Amino acid sequence: MANNLYPVILAGGRGTRFWPLSRKRRAKQLLPLNSSKSMIQETVERLLPLAPAKNFWVITNDDLRDPIVRQLKKLDKKQIVAEPVGRNTAPAIGLAAFLLERRDPGAVIGMFPSDHVIADEKRFREDIRRATEIAAAGPNIVVIGIKPTRAETGYGYIEVNTGPASGQSGKAKNQPAADSHQLSECQQLTAHSDEPFANSQLTAEGRQPKAKGKEPGAVPVRRFTEKPNAEVAEQFVRAGSFFWNSGMFVWGAKTLADALREHLPNSAPLLEEIAAAAIQGTRKFEKTFAKLYPKCENISVDYAVLEPRSAKGEGRSGIYCIPAGFGWNDLGSWAALYEHRSSPPQPTQLRHLSRTPESGNEAGANVIVSDESFTSDAEGNFIHADGKFVAAMGVRNLVVVETDDALLITTRERSQDVGKVVKWLDEKKMKKLV
Repeated sequence: MANNLYPVILAGGRGTRFWPLSRKRRAKQLLPLNSSKSMIQETVERLLPLAPAKNFWVITNDDLRDPIVRQLKKLDKKQIVAEPVGRNTAPAIGLAAFLLERRDPGAVIGMFPSDHVIADEKRFREDIRRATEIAAAGPNIVVIGIKPTRAETGYGYIEVNTGPASGQSGKAKNQPAADSHQLSECQQLTAHSDEPFANSQLTAEGRQPKAKGKEPGAVPVRRFTEKPNAEVAEQFVRAGSFFWNSGMFVWGAKTLADALREHLPNSAPLLEEIAAAAIQGTRKFEKTFAKLYPKCENISVDYAVLEPRSAKGEGRSGIYCIPAGFGWNDLGSWAALYEHRSSPPQPTQLRHLSRTPESGNEAGANVIVSDESFTSDAEGNFIHADGKFVAAMGVRNLVVVETDDALLITTRERSQDVGKVVKWLDEKKMKKLV
């Protein structure tokens, strides 16, 4: 099965909310935010046990391609593709689907963001192996769902069928709020199965994946909802039948290509033509890529494929959700990084990282990346000043990030707004700072 899985890693984002550390040529995925390795290095390494290095693809942009090539020494540079222009996730993953449909009819594509933190990598691989089996068994789409721990408005949501037919426990609606650092009952229930699926005749007509004598570990998807408002997000969390959309999907190359032909009819022929040009050599591919790719629609795969396909109904859509059996964080802001770093255990600490709780108050720990630090009457701060001595006195809940040419000072509460700084710098054409 491993040789049929082709991990496609999407690595074109700028990571503007991590400015000033994240820049156009040194974006979030290239930074060592979770360990001494960069986010994209961690992503590749956790996937390598599932597929040979030759099966990997990385989709990025011209600014980041060379730095990524330097970081990912196990991959051939031809496997790292730079988009001529950004066109969101549907064209990016769609191009991979049309390329692989031609090269390997049995190819299963795993779509993975390049900047996620995964706590339990063994459990992660078990979930992806199971998703690969489901995707290989028929025209099925599998999404990895994350059990919500709060009414987050920045994520998409997946509604699943939690009734008896789905194999899920009826307790799901009465689950207590999950601790962000513990697996929920639902996650443990669907965490893994040691036996292969007994029925490989999995189709889009509603037959569900079954494991002998065990929970199926996958439930039918009813619908996708992108980034609801706070009131709706609260309703979703209370319902107990919704998961966060992790952005990790597994599907057959042909399944995705056919879905794009159906739901994205204007862009699909362009992507097919680009894929056909790849057979004619590098020069032909690059010329066709540069000419046709900018004409593709700028749309996410969620809007382009998942929402219209789920609208067919759970018995016909062939979309399944595997509730994640592993700890997950997408580190979307400096505040999210603070929460991740301040919560033990931290098995992969950075070499200069220190956590300094005041008066034994673990909840108010300061997270400081520096050579050395001193704190007094300071709580809940995130400070990054690598190579310097840091003293923090009488301050609370600040985010302070210093680089050679910039200094960010904000609060954890306002850290989601850091992207506004980058927008302003772009408008002022201050290119050296972006």
